[in-house]
Amino acid sequence: MISDLTAVASVVVVGHVLGLGNWAPQYGGQISPALGIVVSALTFVCLFITRVWDPRMLGQGSEEFSRLMRAFITSAVLLGLLGLGLQLPAVRPWVFGLLPLAGALSLTGRFALRKWLHRNRSRGRFIHSMLAIGTTESIEDLIRRTRRDQYNGWHVSGACTPTGTGPDDSATILGIPVLGDLDSVAEIVHRGDHRVVSVASTPGWSPRRLHQLAWDLEGLGADLVVDPGLMEMAGPRLHIAPVDGLPLLRLTHPVFDGMPRVVKNVIDWTGAALLSVVIAPLLVALAVAVKVDGGPVFFRQERVGKHGRVFKIIKFRSMVTDAEARKNELMTQNEGAGPMFKVRGDPRITRIGATLRKYSLDELPQLFNVLAGSMSLVGPRPPLPEEVASYSRDAERKLMVKPGLTGLWQVSGRSDLSWEESVRLDLRYVENWTLAMDALILWKTIGTLARGSGAY
Repeated sequence: MISDLTAVASVVVVGHVLGLGNWAPQYGGQISPALGIVVSALTFVCLFITRVWDPRMLGQGSEEFSRLMRAFITSAVLLGLLGLGLQLPAVRPWVFGLLPLAGALSLTGRFALRKWLHRNRSRGRFIHSMLAIGTTESIEDLIRRTRRDQYNGWHVSGACTPTGTGPDDSATILGIPVLGDLDSVAEIVHRGDHRVVSVASTPGWSPRRLHQLAWDLEGLGADLVVDPGLMEMAGPRLHIAPVDGLPLLRLTHPVFDGMPRVVKNVIDWTGAALLSVVIAPLLVALAVAVKVDGGPVFFRQERVGKHGRVFKIIKFRSMVTDAEARKNELMTQNEGAGPMFKVRGDPRITRIGATLRKYSLDELPQLFNVLAGSMSLVGPRPPLPEEVASYSRDAERKLMVKPGLTGLWQVSGRSDLSWEESVRLDLRYVENWTLAMDALILWKTIGTLARGSGAY
């Protein structure tokens, strides 16, 4: 809250010092202090209404940034309408300059705070202890997920199962002690050792029993979280629909059209065009380096895009010209996940190609695919036709959107991920896409490219 309000106050002071509010002859020519107060109050109300200070949103996911963007956009729109209604041209620099600047400062402050929080959580600080309740399988899945996503701040420290034991009657599940069976949950919770209680798939637990657990947690400072069983679906698609006091979870369809998609397409085209111009000298230098290494500059390959349409992807050539013909020779060394083909230290990679692939520089010509409309700046990885031929039903859902130059798969480990993990990440993007998620992925891409990890 201090970070956000400091950003707004700083911009208001700048506006007052610059005299952005003096152009109001019908009000005596001087309304700068009053206008600054109005802007501050209006922005504060918008920040409060959009719940940007909800503790559950802080430090995780794109929803935090999405709410912040909505608050500042709403504030600017309302201020603009107020200016039109009162015929105050003085609000224009606030609407089109200072409020966007305040939003940028606030986003920067939030990002800095998030990085600070994540660094501390990676060191084991600010971690909430969780009691997991459910079957052995559901608890194992939860333990793996919390270990992968340590930035969320949850650590499973105990478990309760229907039998009071782990797999094969052991006393632990993936190293986490089983503290008791389902009848001992209330007693364990009352010890006060857990800040979060998670209920997953639990046979024999009626809604009444879950309600009783919620009552037991009151006043203990512990949150109750319930797994709805809807894998990788969250954020804008999940809504609570109360029916006569019964909270039903309503799942809406993923949005693949409408104004958000129009905005995404505009961002794709303008972003790709601007990037192509800015990095043109780099593209020329890389093209010369590839040519000097021998062979053609570009490598074109068939990939499968949105709705299964095949297109030609463009990359800087990073392998020898007969790489495809030599692929069969290396099949026994394949380290790729699932249907993907990957080999560490692939002998077909050229000298310059090793550097290009490490920092994903070979992917830069795909900006032309984005300009042509066959790809997006952010989206699932564009698969090969032979990969698609072996897709399961869940993997096929990746084809509902355009493939991307970067995506969740690329910023979460790239080639080091298993096939199941890469599909899970791509599906998470497809099912829960937002513009804020795109912005977050693009930002993370910069760090991923700089490190050069997970690419071979």
